[in-house]
Amino acid sequence: MDEKKVQLTDQELFSFVEFDRRKSEDTGYSDYSYWRSVLRSFAKNKFAVTLLVIMVLLVVFAFFANATARFGIEDLNRNDKLVSPNATFWFGTDSIGRDMWARTWYATTISLEIASIVTFVCVIIGIVIGCIWGYVRATDRFFTEVYNIIANIPQTVYLILLTYIMEPGMSTLIISMCTTSWLALARNVRNLVFMIRDREYNLASRCLGTPLYRMIVKNLIPYLVSVIILRMALMIPQVISLEVTLSYLGLGLPSTMPSLGALLSQGRTKFQDYPHLLIFPALIVSIITISFYLAGNAFSDASDPRNHV
Repeated sequence: MDEKKVQLTDQELFSFVEFDRRKSEDTGYSDYSYWRSVLRSFAKNKFAVTLLVIMVLLVVFAFFANATARFGIEDLNRNDKLVSPNATFWFGTDSIGRDMWARTWYATTISLEIASIVTFVCVIIGIVIGCIWGYVRATDRFFTEVYNIIANIPQTVYLILLTYIMEPGMSTLIISMCTTSWLALARNVRNLVFMIRDREYNLASRCLGTPLYRMIVKNLIPYLVSVIILRMALMIPQVISLEVTLSYLGLGLPSTMPSLGALLSQGRTKFQDYPHLLIFPALIVSIITISFYLAGNAFSDASDPRNHV
């Protein structure tokens, strides 16, 4: 008898199986997601989440608050000098009649912009130099000497020299801050990379001829996420505080470009008689500093790989 050849259609040969969570656990499959786990862990900290919401609302409002201002940052109200907060001037006026509401929120946007740029640049520099410093043994002595030379001179000295050499402005302030602010992150990254560079999976990657950049991106940086997030969260308020210090020394931004540091520097001399000149800028700086610090710490803990074993 001739065997009958049975031809089956694709639908009879192949069929899609729907995902079943209980069956997947029986076979050892897991749909675990690192970032989903990080967000769930962070969401459990209600206080940190509240601070994050406040911080985001403050940042968003700062960039749109000028649309609600009745006066510009340089508009003079000569008959309303040093007026306390009222229905017309919500944050009062300064010694020459300028609206503090407009100046305070404009200064907040300037300070946040400077802090964001400096943080982004320093994080990139710190990660790149820190990874090379810790992974390539031949560069350890060179970067260690560079670190010691820069770190042993007070940061204020660098800032003063650069602000005197270059013309006052936002770019000068950003460049002067970026010269030293990357050191702490680079040192932390170097120490962590130095500890994990010779682990088994890194040795196996080197034996297979994996390029250096791929080793850093795929094998090293994922273990540095919590450190990077923490340093970013701390660096933003540090940059704002540093800008405040420079403004106290008279090395900040030009008078036509108000910043939180400049407002604090101007308000401290008249605080006893006109406290509104200092209270509102100081309150905003405090909210930004505390929110970034506590929310950043909580998110850093949530993103630590050791908490996701």
